[in-house]
Amino acid sequence: MGDLVLETAPRVWCPREGARKAPTVTEQSVDDLNKWALFLVSPFILEAEHIAFVTESIWVQGDNLQRPSSSETVVKWSDYCLPLACRPGDPYQLIAKASVDNFSKLGVAFMEDRLQITNGLIPQKIISVHLQDSALKELKDQATDKPARILQPSPDPAAESSLEGKPEPDVMEDPAVLGTEPAQGKGGASGSESAAERDREPGSVELCHLHLSSCHECLELENSTIESVKFASAENIPDLPYDHSSSSEGVADATCPEREGRRVNTTGKAPNILIYVGSDSQEALGRFRQVRSVLADCVDTDNYTLYQLPGESARRDPWSDNCLLLVIATRESVPKDLHRKFMAYLSQGGKVLGLSSPFTFAGFRVRTKDALRDTVQNLVFSRADQSQVKLSVLSSGCIYVGGPGEQLSVDKLQGRLENEDQDRLIVQVPFGTCGGEAVLCQVHLELPPSSSVVQTREDFDLLKSSNMRRYEVLKDILTALGLSCAVKQAPALTPLHLLWAAEEIRDPLMQWLGKHVDLEGVIKSSKLSLRFVPSYTSEIEVTPTAIPVVTDMEAFSSENFNLEIYRQNLRTEQLGKTILFAEVTSTTMSLLEGLMFEMPQEMGLIAIAARQTEGKGRGRNAWLSPAGCALSTLLVSIPLRSNLGQRIPFVQHLMSLAVVEAVRSIPGYQDINLRVKWPNDIYYSDLMKLGGVLVNSTLMGETFYILIGCGFNVTNSNPTICINDLIAEYNKEYGAELKPLRADCLIARTVTVLEKLIDTFQDQGPDGVLPLYYKYWAHSAQQIRLGGEEGPKVWIVGLDDSGFLQVHQEDGKVVTVHPDGNSFDMLRNLIVPKRL
Repeated sequence: MGDLVLETAPRVWCPREGARKAPTVTEQSVDDLNKWALFLVSPFILEAEHIAFVTESIWVQGDNLQRPSSSETVVKWSDYCLPLACRPGDPYQLIAKASVDNFSKLGVAFMEDRLQITNGLIPQKIISVHLQDSALKELKDQATDKPARILQPSPDPAAESSLEGKPEPDVMEDPAVLGTEPAQGKGGASGSESAAERDREPGSVELCHLHLSSCHECLELENSTIESVKFASAENIPDLPYDHSSSSEGVADATCPEREGRRVNTTGKAPNILIYVGSDSQEALGRFRQVRSVLADCVDTDNYTLYQLPGESARRDPWSDNCLLLVIATRESVPKDLHRKFMAYLSQGGKVLGLSSPFTFAGFRVRTKDALRDTVQNLVFSRADQSQVKLSVLSSGCIYVGGPGEQLSVDKLQGRLENEDQDRLIVQVPFGTCGGEAVLCQVHLELPPSSSVVQTREDFDLLKSSNMRRYEVLKDILTALGLSCAVKQAPALTPLHLLWAAEEIRDPLMQWLGKHVDLEGVIKSSKLSLRFVPSYTSEIEVTPTAIPVVTDMEAFSSENFNLEIYRQNLRTEQLGKTILFAEVTSTTMSLLEGLMFEMPQEMGLIAIAARQTEGKGRGRNAWLSPAGCALSTLLVSIPLRSNLGQRIPFVQHLMSLAVVEAVRSIPGYQDINLRVKWPNDIYYSDLMKLGGVLVNSTLMGETFYILIGCGFNVTNSNPTICINDLIAEYNKEYGAELKPLRADCLIARTVTVLEKLIDTFQDQGPDGVLPLYYKYWAHSAQQIRLGGEEGPKVWIVGLDDSGFLQVHQEDGKVVTVHPDGNSFDMLRNLIVPKRL
């Protein structure tokens, strides 16, 4: 492999005695490129006006990380150059290329301590280099000699046909359409600056082996498309963490935040309530259902999702990073290894609710009192403000006894029996220095009054009369543990409206409908019946399986969807032209199933909703969809024998990228720190999730029919963060006047960008889109561990030819890794697949 050789008069920036020194002339050689991990699909073509350079960085974490003052403009390394290869280690080295102008900006920012790499990396030296032709050739050979492991179908002459690229549509940038007069952002570069152009002969196509529908790797990645989108916000949005660097300092500071005595979800944790009931017995399953039911009655299920945490998952999966509250409701002793896991979660600021469980800590013990078991007792519950509630409760037969000298604070929740011993049945116990705490109960707050749990009518009447106070006590406990119990009634389903983004679609669309509806105006699928009607009256019932579709567009009006704004921002040749809109629907993913194989593809079906009541996520996960989210499902058809048809898992990457580019390509908004997280999430920096993608594909004949579900927070701050929060924070930090954005505008822009990305991918393959993907992704130089917290350390370097993640191992090898199937974090517990 050829060496990297410096130019005759190289540009060098490096530190000396704590300060930057002026460019100097130096002669040195960079190591053999065999030691470097390549971004295999990155083009190594160096245009005449571009410079190749090496950046050397060191890892700095915690308090050692210096930040510029708020008045200084941070320059993000990835916004000004395209990474080509990396060499993990100390120092961490990156080869990149940039235009002469951008290289100069990087140098100035570096010398002024304003250059940000990522993930705690602090640049120490920047050296321009010259890539010899022999080295470039070997790099190209190395990149092309590593095909992904795939199933190889029989050669088919039909696959040799060429693809003709469609002209790229113009993206609407008119501020009037956005409702804004955007100010120019501070620094940054447009998305086009970092995306390399590749020369290609007209009509030429690089054909690869096909991924068939039976390919395990394709299906595994495709079926693991989305971690549940936890659209969210807290009522008092905290100031956003300063984003000078994605160092562990910001993460550590956000691990256990407190605001006015209430835990604020600033870590980006998914709003999950996890319920541990012990064994997998039928009794335990019944207990889970009881606990889940009563909690669902207390919290707003728009803001929280409730899952069972099986013992095996508690041992293996990274659940603690995705849990706002752990409920321990097993009546069995908690195994020692799980007890350690639960205590580790508490020490990190976690919250625990114990319901009639022997789980204890901090010097407390559970003592059995058989005389109290399953009897109705009078409880005095004391709130933090020392007000009291008296109620009748069903006792578990156990009480809490404090350790030697153990005293409870008067400002903590307590529950004592009105008996001679004043037995303690509810205690609130803080733990650690990060705000961790638990409320432990030996009262059956999870059980409703029932003749099955008491033996006499008198006891039943006592519990029934206290039932509202039982909920009141449980809500007080949940509120003390940082949850919101402001329950909102689920909105009623509404009819669909058939809309079109272009007038030329109207006549062919109505003619097609006239030929395909039955005598009652209905189109049926296996799960849904759509009844097309000219107008809607309240007598027409709307259910999850039978929905009226109003065809009179003149009568359409909505505060949540402006058709004119959507039209002005949609600049596609096909996608997103025919719209099914609902104010409230169960899930947009089901609305197109009856039409996706029948309606001509050129009509461009898309379903859009302001609210969803049963949003779908990856696996069993729920997809929370309160008002303010941009919610849509888009129908896309992809030929099997095409670049993208052979790499279907890339569809989710393209959609995530389209959302980010839809925002950051608006003039003035290019520095809004929206990122893509592999494989299908949209993030604020690498801290908080704003949205995600769900892809369902069906192969019929030679065509993939793909439903792309997408949701991201635009105006709803609840319960994590939204795009307009980022805009407001940017305005505050830089004195800008960027206007808030709308969901209808961003959905249209996203579809426009997606069509452009698909066309580019079909023409150029992964090389055509990955430069832009790498510019916006959240994983540059990120360190992770394979197989769990004790696994070997690796560095993320990029994506392979099929869209899977590639990592650089400590032994120098670059390998492809797959998720292990956990439902919490697809970057945790990654595994190297076995080769058959």
